Parts: sequence; structure tokens; C-alpha cells
Amino acid sequence: MIEHDAPLDATGQRHAIVAARFNDAIVVHLVRGAVSTLRRHGVADDDIDLTWVPGAFELPLLASVRARSGRFAAVTCLGAVIRGATPHFDLVCQAAASGISRVALDTGVPVIFGVLTTDTIEQAVERAGTKAGNKGEEAARAAIEMASLVAD
Repeated sequence: MIEHDAPLDATGQRHAIVAARFNDAIVVHLVRGAVSTLRRHGVADDDIDLTWVPGAFELPLLASVRARSGRFAAVTCLGAVIRGATPHFDLVCQAAASGISRVALDTGVPVIFGVLTTDTIEQAVERAGTKAGNKGEEAARAAIEMASLVAD
């Protein structure tokens, strides 16, 4: 049996982060967690490219631009969509998730879904670095691992 397991060593890799500005009080913590994780695993500051977009709905387009550029080992999409009183939440979450997934499948570049989809602001805060850890860190680790596996 051949088993593939990627080390969390991103030395020499270039990574793109695409972050949604909507709910930026939450998203900025996800970005900090992702950047810290990339640095901790060997990505140089000059090899991290951060782009802010208006909201989660816009993440797939910029993820596609970054993935198709050929410059990045992986693209990490970060955002926070918090349920409101209208169906807007469901539409934005579905569009972001399916769009991000499609970019990865269409380009062969790992594109990571690091978008919080929560019912409350409190749940989002918990996942942005308090009780439930930092989902930005988790997304960056997934990006490193997937970039290594795709390159294998």
C-alpha cells in the first residue's frame, strides 16, 4: 500500500488569502490566524498575498483569479456570514461554498473554504480565536497540506 501524508512544511510555497470585508471585525481575526500559521510553517512574508473583497459572495471570483495566475500553491478564502432574518444568509453561503469548490476543481489548485457560517455573532467570535479555536488557522493548515499533496 502506498500512503500519502503531507508534512506541514510550506517552505518555498506562495499562498494567496482572499478575505471578505463584510463582518471584518470577525474576519480580521481569521486573517491574522491564517497569516500566523503560514509564517509558522515556513511561508515567507513576501510569499503571502492578501486581497480583500466586499463580501463572501465575491470570494469565488477573486479565488479564481488567484488560482488561475499560476503564482500560488493554494488559495485560502476567509469570511463570516451570520444568519439574519432573511433568506440572504442561505443564498450567500451556498454561492460562496459552491463557487469556491468549483474554482478548486476547475483549476486543480487547492482553494480552501474558511468561511464561518454561523447563526449568531457569538458563534462567529468563538470560531475566530476564542472558545472554538481560530478557523483561519485551520484553513491555512489545510491549504499547506493540500498544496503539498497536489504537488506530490
